[in-house]
Order: sequence, then structure tokens, then C-alpha cells
Amino acid sequence: MATTTTTTNPITITGHKGRMSLDGEPTNYGDFRDDLNRDGYAVIKGAVPLERANKYSDSFFRYLEGFELGYDRNDPSTVRRAKLPVLNEKGMILHYGVTHEQWAWDIRGEPGVVETFAKVYDDEDLIVSFDAVNVGFANREDLEENKPWPHQDQDPTKPGFRCLQGLVNLNPCGPNDGGLIVCKGGHRLSAQFHREMADEPKIPAWTPEWFGFTENGMKWLKDHGLEWEKVCVEPGDLIVWDSRTPHYNVPPSGTQDRLAVYTCYTPVREASQEDLIRKKGAFEKRLGTTHWPNAVHVAPTNVAMRDGKPCPKSREGPVEDPVLNERTFKLTGIPYIKQEA
Repeated sequence: MATTTTTTNPITITGHKGRMSLDGEPTNYGDFRDDLNRDGYAVIKGAVPLERANKYSDSFFRYLEGFELGYDRNDPSTVRRAKLPVLNEKGMILHYGVTHEQWAWDIRGEPGVVETFAKVYDDEDLIVSFDAVNVGFANREDLEENKPWPHQDQDPTKPGFRCLQGLVNLNPCGPNDGGLIVCKGGHRLSAQFHREMADEPKIPAWTPEWFGFTENGMKWLKDHGLEWEKVCVEPGDLIVWDSRTPHYNVPPSGTQDRLAVYTCYTPVREASQEDLIRKKGAFEKRLGTTHWPNAVHVAPTNVAMRDGKPCPKSREGPVEDPVLNERTFKLTGIPYIKQEA
């Protein structure tokens, strides 16, 4: 494993700080937070400078080509399952230690990205999720269909603003280029929805922190004046959204591939010591988590399954093991673990 910046003594978290309520009431921040509070999502333009965003895009494509299975970014005919690492129908790469590649960590440490979340939480002591990366290929004839999967990433029995999700976009992403689609303002009606639709049969989910919207649920959203909006962004733009906001991703319908890296941060004070120890284990084993930064769910392995067998290209860690600076090392949560007496 590569050497990371270490801290001899655990960091002390000082001062009580407050987060935004995201209750939909009018705000006057004069920045993206007004959009976030009103709409349940916001776009932060140029959170990553364009030059670095283009560098990360190149790193992402080189990563895909580096499996040496035959994929070539300049040849759409090579977009074939056999020529790509294993990814699910939504475009997520979940294995191979990809979440701990150096370029993924560099994106997580981008000042414009971290500072966005710090503003929402009014807190500089943050930890970050070890979440997946996403590639939405324009040429999908050999790929599994990406069907609509409207959902919110929050347990309906735990209302209120709990988690701010995010992604850094690395390729031009217009109306036809696939990407995130959100139900604008849905966060404001979340509690009412779950109260009025409590008897609606649920879509099975592997975690209570995921709720899928049925046809009746979609009708409820429409009947209450909510509309779905495709979020259009440029390389280096950051999208953030309240986990209560209904959303999903759509595949490209044009010729442009979609590249995104998920980024989700939360104040370390909201994680227990047990959470941080579990998170430390995930980091040291280079395992992924969901978008929850407290690592409530940790992937059991980095081994991807291809046609029922371990992918021959599987590995236990990233191609380029991360070397973290002081700021990104804090985001792992490790420096906040208390030493035993």
C-alpha cells in the first residue's frame, strides 16, 4: 500500500456547528444554497477547474482502456461487455478497488468540491464516502438496458434532511447525454408523500435507506405539481442533491459518453467511533461503500463477477494506490479515531 499522510494524535473536533435545514422555506444565501433549499438540488459551476476536470476525464478513460480487454475510447464499436470491466446496468463500476484510485481521491480532495459541502453543513470537519464511479456509454447495443428507477436514498421512517449526495461531472452532459434526472422540489413533500402513501406496496430493497417509487407514487408526485428535470452540466461542474429528492440516471440518447464520480460528505461529528473504525477498515482494504460517509455498508470484496465467475481482471486494490495529503487523509475519518488509553 502507498504511504498516506498520518496524524500522530487524534484530531479534536471543536465548537458546535449547524447544518442547513433544507425545509424549502425562502433563503437568502446568494449562492447555490438557495437553489438547493428550494429545488432539492443545485449545480455548482466549475467546482473543479476545467483543466483538471479534463485531466480526470482522461484518467477515467485510460483506466477503462488499461484493463486491456479491447476497449478504445475513440472506437464506439469497442463498447462491448467483453471489452469492459464489469459494470451494472446503471453504469456503475463497483469493484476492482476503483473507488480508491488516485484520480478518484484527487477528485474527492478538490477544494471547490469539499468547500461546497462544508458550506451546507457549516462544518469543516468532514468525512467522505468511498462511493462508485459511473460511465454512461452512448453506444449501448451490447449493454443491459438502463430502465428508469426513480428512488430516494433515505429511509422514509427517518424524515428531515440527513444526507447531501453529490457527483462531479467530467464530460459534457447536455439534454441527450444521459446523467442525473431529479424530481424538482420533491424533498419538500417527502414527509407528506410517505404519510399519505404509507399503505402503498413497497418495491423490495436491500437496505431501508433506499425507497423506490411505484407507478402510483410517480402519479402522486405529478398530481402534486412536481416535475422531473434532466440536469445539464459541463466538465468540472458539481451536482448536489438532498437524499430525499426523487432521482435516477438516464442513459445517453446522443453520441456523448457520460463520466461521473460520486462524492458525498458529512460532518465527522455525525459518525460514531464504531463507524470510523469500520470506515478505517474499508479504507485499508481499499473497499467501497455506498454514498453514506459513515460506511454503514461496506462492500465485502473487490472481486467482480463476470458470467457467474470471478472476472479474470479482478484485483484486490486499485491500479494506482492513493497517496493522500493531509486534507484528503482527514476525509477518511482515520485521524478522528480516539486512541485507547
